[in-house]
Amino acid sequence: MGTMIQRFKLSEAQYRGERFQDFPRDLKGNNELLSLTRPDVIRDIHEAYLAAGADMLETNTFGATRVAQTDYDMADLALEMNLASARLARAACDKYSTPDKPRFVVGALGPTPRTASISPDVNDPGARNVTFEELRAAYYEQVQGLVQGGSDVLLVETIFDTLNAKAALFAIDEYFEASGERLPLIISGTVTDASGRILSGQTVTAFWHSVRHARPLAVGLNCALGAALMRPYIQELSRAAGDTFISCYPNAGLPNPMSDTGFDETPEVTARLLREFAAEGLVNIVGGCCGTTPDHISAICAAVAPLAGRATQRNYFYREAA
Repeated sequence: MGTMIQRFKLSEAQYRGERFQDFPRDLKGNNELLSLTRPDVIRDIHEAYLAAGADMLETNTFGATRVAQTDYDMADLALEMNLASARLARAACDKYSTPDKPRFVVGALGPTPRTASISPDVNDPGARNVTFEELRAAYYEQVQGLVQGGSDVLLVETIFDTLNAKAALFAIDEYFEASGERLPLIISGTVTDASGRILSGQTVTAFWHSVRHARPLAVGLNCALGAALMRPYIQELSRAAGDTFISCYPNAGLPNPMSDTGFDETPEVTARLLREFAAEGLVNIVGGCCGTTPDHISAICAAVAPLAGRATQRNYFYREAA
């Protein structure tokens, strides 16, 4: 989504629209606001990915929490952003769905720019700029908007701090209990470097054991790394999480400011690497994160279509439903 929005080269005035033309803060870069001010842009991006063959479509809500929107003085718009974004994705999926190929809206919950586990001050390791309760409340509001807007699945993604993720998972379960509605859940962590750990220090296996109580439909990795560098961590996760599905949506390789997308890999390279993952029986759900375009998704779809998904011992979500 971010890659495609950047291609539109929108101005400050276009981000603002008429509704926020006199807002006292700069708003350029607040991509979630575009669901309110430029829904046509978000709709076009959704439809481009669906036309490319995507089965699952993320909502434009990576930063649509009160915690993240505080940076723009727009915290009070968080619920509206999530409702609008989910409805845009719902309309696009409904337009492209067929009996043979249904399309699914994935309500995206991003990590927030504040972390519950890591101090923002190198001189004070105990300092925090957000509390668990603030995160829980923000995620609850986001879940409310995503579910009421028509999401089929919820995705807690790009997790670099497991405690933030636990706040999101707590809020999701709290909302499910209150509403009586329970959707499938996908959890996706982010290995930040060659250490094989997420930013708050856990290995991939430790991360899985910290979140498996949520009984997700799938667990996986996304962002930070391209597929080639992500391979050993997907292999580790596939071994550790034998009783659930595995998702993987890497970046298009390494950052490259000279590239059209800002990343190195062409659609053909990303598709070849993810096909190798599928052929090895490592994954069930594949896609793309930063730098990937509809062309990447089209190539990935063609590459993995002939292959079977990874076999699992059982699945938590369906075990519970049964």
